[in-house]
Amino acid sequence: MEFSNQTADSALQNVQCGNRIFVQGSAATPTVLLNALFKRKEEINNVELVSITTLGDNIFNQEALGNSFFVNSLFVSKNVRDAVNSEHGDYVPVFLSEIHLLFQKNILPIDVALIHVSPPDKHGFCSLGTSVDVSRSAIKNAKHVIAQVNTQMPRTHGDGIIHTSEINSIVEVNEPLFEVNYQNKIDETSLIIGKYCAELIEDGSTLQMGIGAIPDSVLSCLQNHKDLGVHTEMFSDGVIDLVEKGIINNKYKVKHRGKIITGFVIGTKKLYDFVDDNPQVAFLDISYVNDTNVIRANPKVVAINSAIEIDITGQVCSDSIGTYQYSGVGGQMDFIRGAALSEGGKPIIALKSTTKEGYSKIVPFLKEGAGVVTTRAHVHYVVIEYGVAYLFGKNLRQRAMALLNIAHPIHREWLEKEIIKRFGK
Repeated sequence: MEFSNQTADSALQNVQCGNRIFVQGSAATPTVLLNALFKRKEEINNVELVSITTLGDNIFNQEALGNSFFVNSLFVSKNVRDAVNSEHGDYVPVFLSEIHLLFQKNILPIDVALIHVSPPDKHGFCSLGTSVDVSRSAIKNAKHVIAQVNTQMPRTHGDGIIHTSEINSIVEVNEPLFEVNYQNKIDETSLIIGKYCAELIEDGSTLQMGIGAIPDSVLSCLQNHKDLGVHTEMFSDGVIDLVEKGIINNKYKVKHRGKIITGFVIGTKKLYDFVDDNPQVAFLDISYVNDTNVIRANPKVVAINSAIEIDITGQVCSDSIGTYQYSGVGGQMDFIRGAALSEGGKPIIALKSTTKEGYSKIVPFLKEGAGVVTTRAHVHYVVIEYGVAYLFGKNLRQRAMALLNIAHPIHREWLEKEIIKRFGK
């Protein structure tokens, strides 16, 4: 199949009314293509945008979307929250490991895929770079593929190799990728939580801990550990130092020994340079990375995931604030279950004790309309800056007391009264 090198405006003329468009995400969000697409809002209508995490402030604002575009998000990132919680968008609850099935089974048939790749090599192969995740499946099942080819996109190893024959239109750009520095967001509370989590991690463990202040805090507390491995849906800059010091060497992994396995990365240019042409890191299709059977095959899998709130019986809400859709199911359940089934594995929910406004995140009942992402039957460890609660095997009252003991001190009297009200003295 031949492709044409076009301007973004001409390439986006291929989008028609009623199309469903897949948008590659994270650091690989193709903003040049999106901006050209939104210029056509007066010409086309009823166009659905499908994606997981995307970056870039004010890209999906109401002015850009108009009444022509509908954001049907598979994971709600900050820049689409307003749209998703309005008449101009919605959210599809789905495990990250199963998103590929929506494309393959034509539940969400893709008309056009907008992707962001490295320049082709001498054999005509480009790389999906920092974001392979669900993109490979979307490309395979799309009727038309438009690629933003960026000289600054790192060339990564794994499943993200795509030949130019699979691309219908190429738009050449030269611009830096989106950067997020999570290490700047580490505070004292995050560090305390990180230390508690680090104490649960044994030498030889395989880690999944995502991105954010708490995961990077955990990584910063692993300086005295040995022979750690990484099998995760995503990671950030915090991994680099541990790799360079030989602490992360993937020595004891069963799956892909010697390699870091991921679906995508978000971080700074230092991270993008680290993964560029690095055979230590394999970017694989998320349907494989997040497969519970693959995850559990590795030893001592420690999965650290966050939550918005948790009730006194252990039900975890991590995707919504009441009915307000804040994020998504993502890969939390894939890894919580995979870690639980791993020999010596430890599934961990880590969160601060209170919100920014001072409200307790340990609550008697989840907010009305809140989504339960991880059920109380799946929860083992809960880590807060005031300690660790182990819930596996405990009955409801025992769970409530364990969580009471690690709640913020100013909320313990209130929680205790609620526990007595529900379970008696």
